[in-house]
Amino acid sequence: MKRVVITGLGALTPLGNDVATFGDNLFAGKSGAGPITRFDATLFKTRFACELKGFNAADHLDKGDIRKSDAFTQYAMVAADQAVKDSGLDFSKMDPFATGVIWGSGNGGMATFEEQVKEYATGNFVPRFSPYFCPKIIVNIAAGLISMKYGLMGINYATVSACATSNTAIMDAFNYIRWGKAKVMITGGSEAPVTEASIGGFSSMKALSTRNEEPETASRPFDVSRDGFVMGEGAGALILEEYEHAKQRGAKIYAELAGAAMTADAYHMTATHPEGLGAYMGMKFALEDGGLNTEDVDYLNTHATSTPVGDLSEVSAVARLFSEKDNVSISATKSMTGHLLGGAGAIEAIAAILSIQRSLIPPTINLTNPDPAIPTWLDIVKGTTIEKNVDVAMSNTFGFGGHNGIVVFKKI
Repeated sequence: MKRVVITGLGALTPLGNDVATFGDNLFAGKSGAGPITRFDATLFKTRFACELKGFNAADHLDKGDIRKSDAFTQYAMVAADQAVKDSGLDFSKMDPFATGVIWGSGNGGMATFEEQVKEYATGNFVPRFSPYFCPKIIVNIAAGLISMKYGLMGINYATVSACATSNTAIMDAFNYIRWGKAKVMITGGSEAPVTEASIGGFSSMKALSTRNEEPETASRPFDVSRDGFVMGEGAGALILEEYEHAKQRGAKIYAELAGAAMTADAYHMTATHPEGLGAYMGMKFALEDGGLNTEDVDYLNTHATSTPVGDLSEVSAVARLFSEKDNVSISATKSMTGHLLGGAGAIEAIAAILSIQRSLIPPTINLTNPDPAIPTWLDIVKGTTIEKNVDVAMSNTFGFGGHNGIVVFKKI
């Protein structure tokens, strides 16, 4: 099969609106959490989130595009444009059927859906819906609009696997290039879930932290006092390219996508398998797919959302796969970015790639008192970034419905 490399990156995150700023703040251990500004959250149990800062869609898109699209699509368009520019690709000189887009979102246009339904319900039930209502809310519209912008006529669709969505998209794009079905793919994920229904719904499940007095410390994966995740928003984009094609055009190569895998827990609607069986096998399969062993992995970006049950499930899987002899450093970057749901895997894949590029392991902030159920021999990087040569980095994502998606990158 063909080798696949990453030649472009784009990021729109609670830690910065481009890859460089995101990376700088990530390795500086900064929190992206703060009071919710998207709506009046006064009566909500959770009144904070990891929102984008200083982002104005009008700085990047024209009025028509903004009027016709939900925020999740706008985030996707901006991040994808960053990645395309970063790659140096000129699509006008390429076969349009050899280039495509696979883009994911867990919820799609949730804000649009809420706004339109509220308007209907408070307007004496007069059916004055926007003609763009349906295209704005569907999950696949981001992939479609990205393809239209660049004239990409190859493989094009959306993936939805809850919080494993982005890794599913990356894996699918990876496979199509490996199989010789495409030369270049734009892939990643976006989410705009800081809405009343989203915050209210996750809060009613007791999935969100309620540490309203100190939101910057609320996301605390692996800490004994963790009480739920912090909602995040944004997008991450990656340009995947067939290695020989990238080499021939003299492209800048960030890393190679070595392996990927998906499994299902087949256990519970929202809870992960208590022993992390699906996660364990997913990581194992991803390494096998890349011809790698556990001792090859230098860094593991865990899914670790900061929920009481989920973190320990993942720890069980990690401790089963890796041994004390392995040299893997572990961290949970959601402690800084919050949880971007369907967009999480994309920005965490970028974090893993940046760890290879910069020879740094990002920290798990707010981890002051590790859960006693976590094996002490696991090398969880907490507090501050550490320097370490990273040849291989793995990134985990797990989603409601029992979806497990794992990707593995390596230095080239």
